[in-house]
Amino acid sequence: MAESRLVGPVRIVGVGLLGTSVGLGLRGRKIETILADASPTNLRIAIDYGAGRAAQPGDQPQLIVVCVPPDVTAEIVARELEAYPGAIVTDVASVKLAPLAELRERGADISRYIGSHPLAGREKGGPLSGRADLFIGRPWVVAAHDAISYQQAGAIDDLILDLGAILVEMTPEEHDLGVALVSHVPQVISSLMARRLTGAAHASLNLAGQGLRDVTRVAASDPDLWVQILSANAAPVRDVLLAYRDDLDRFIDALEDPAAPGAQRQVAEELAGGNAGVARLPGKHGQDRRFSSMVVMVNDQPGQIARLLNDIGELGVNLEDLRLEHSPGAQIGLAEISVLPGVVARLTEELAARGWRIAG
Repeated sequence: MAESRLVGPVRIVGVGLLGTSVGLGLRGRKIETILADASPTNLRIAIDYGAGRAAQPGDQPQLIVVCVPPDVTAEIVARELEAYPGAIVTDVASVKLAPLAELRERGADISRYIGSHPLAGREKGGPLSGRADLFIGRPWVVAAHDAISYQQAGAIDDLILDLGAILVEMTPEEHDLGVALVSHVPQVISSLMARRLTGAAHASLNLAGQGLRDVTRVAASDPDLWVQILSANAAPVRDVLLAYRDDLDRFIDALEDPAAPGAQRQVAEELAGGNAGVARLPGKHGQDRRFSSMVVMVNDQPGQIARLLNDIGELGVNLEDLRLEHSPGAQIGLAEISVLPGVVARLTEELAARGWRIAG
């Protein structure tokens, strides 16, 4: 293990998913972590899991990481800045302009504060969901402002690198516009699509495949938290949704009479626009590379996925991505694997020779 950049101790305020994961990751690097939470139960669980120790009088943290809901982030940051005048403070809230503006209004010492945001998470929250490796390879934005120097903010950079995340520098404005497009609006769209399912016939739901599950996966997220996030970033989210509404209107108009002149061309152009957009998404390790997919049929028996992955490894093929899907009522699963285009033909032939059935 490489030597840690942080000296510590690091105080973590709020031991939900992110706070506990920060603690676990830092403890894995032998950095002293101090935990605080309004819930004694959550605090005890996080301590029992090894994320750190309870706060004590006289603690002098090098860095404070505030991991609380967005509507109280600025309040807690201001309190921590006042209580620990020798510490640098960051937060992990998913909006960055609103907390900074509120801290300025409060007259807080923002020369020791800089907001940050790890783009990592799980559908489940709380300390029981914490993982030491949650941030590895994930972007972590540092939203710089003019009141803090690069030297003072260095501890936050060290935190991000120690946890294995990828440091991304943005202004608070750039951050909030970015997450509105890639995180907040997808949450709204996923939730609205999932809402259509509440009145659907069971026979229709039995037809659901991986596409619907992909679209609605994040709809299971906590509504209370998302009310706070969307309220704090309302203007950028609204702008994206207005443009999305225009897209929907064009699609709806074209489908009103599919036989009308130009209607099918309009549908094709809208779908092609989606192709162009998804092609811009970064691939593995942040590279804009497209991979080819193949689907392997897997018997619903213990050890089959492990055997498939082992066979792919023995063939010297690097697996870029893996998705699993089950067919309702069938004792078989479908493993969609993504690999570099140049190895698809060889991998198909070699897997078939080992007894695997390749769909399509």
